[in-house]
Amino acid sequence: MFDRLEGMLLKYEELQAELSSPDAASDTNRFRRLMKESSDLLPLVDKYTAYKAAKNNIEESLMLLEDESDEEMRELAKEELANSKEELVELERDLKILLLPKDPSDDKDIIVEIRAGAGGDEAALFAAELYRMYIHYVMSKGWKTELVNIDETGIGGMKEVQFMVKGQGAYSVMKYESGVHRVQRVPETESGGRIHTSTASVAVMPEAEEVDVQIDEKDIRIDVMRASGNGGQCVNTTDSAVRLTHFPSGIVVYSQTEKSQLQNRDKAFALLRAKLYDLELQKAHDAEAELRRSQVGTGDRSEKIRTYNFPQGRVTDHRIGLTLYKLDKIMNGDIQEIIDACIAADQAAKLAKMNDN
Repeated sequence: MFDRLEGMLLKYEELQAELSSPDAASDTNRFRRLMKESSDLLPLVDKYTAYKAAKNNIEESLMLLEDESDEEMRELAKEELANSKEELVELERDLKILLLPKDPSDDKDIIVEIRAGAGGDEAALFAAELYRMYIHYVMSKGWKTELVNIDETGIGGMKEVQFMVKGQGAYSVMKYESGVHRVQRVPETESGGRIHTSTASVAVMPEAEEVDVQIDEKDIRIDVMRASGNGGQCVNTTDSAVRLTHFPSGIVVYSQTEKSQLQNRDKAFALLRAKLYDLELQKAHDAEAELRRSQVGTGDRSEKIRTYNFPQGRVTDHRIGLTLYKLDKIMNGDIQEIIDACIAADQAAKLAKMNDN
């Protein structure tokens, strides 16, 4: 591990030397690549530098304890030694986490798809609430969203909705939301006061570039039509909506949120690329079933990952056994604690697997 860290430290120093050379900015693409490589290595370099400093402190404290006769100085050295040893253990764990193989999709923007599942109108209402929850969370992160497609019910629910999220590391954070979400509550239409269970599925897909997914035009049928549902004056009166049918996969996507047919076409192709890319990712995960089972958030999309129990005001994430009694805050977008716990559990599982090997 430490030979690898020394190599990365040397690489970082070489990058800094290149970036500080007089002609560094003459080639914009090269300069951007060097900056990205440098910023990717910086967290690891900072941790490794702190690790080396803590190790040096331990050596100095041990030498001081051997040579020093003054009791007060010896106590200070003992305290410094204990603190540095504790810090060293934490830093070594952090370094191991930073050295874990990185998901190549982690830095990508995403497309999120929410679909109402079992439960009729109640499931559609829950899907709409999940959509609002994610929009509030994304706004709190300072990220941007763009609506791709929405199929609303007449009572404020959503049969399905797809939207883009653009932000640094969006996939690395939001990928843990993929799966089936379950709600338990008494619907407003239920006169007997019985608790109903409904579901909605969430798919978080990394946005794919054209180089990631090759789409043959012969495999696509493009239909244009008038947008349906609640739209603006122009949206529902012009043939601006676009539907793409991809014959090899059977995937059909639809975009109608823009007034321009061209903009809807671009969004529909972005959604189709994301779905095809996601299919490839799922195949790769299926081929590595053992690895997939050991990780959080990269499993079967049909897995029930979370329950939102309204009568008890609690939210339970079944993958990591976490229960929080702050349902109102969570439905308003306060989901960072859940995501952080999923990330920590995922890292712990990967570290355990790495140690076993």
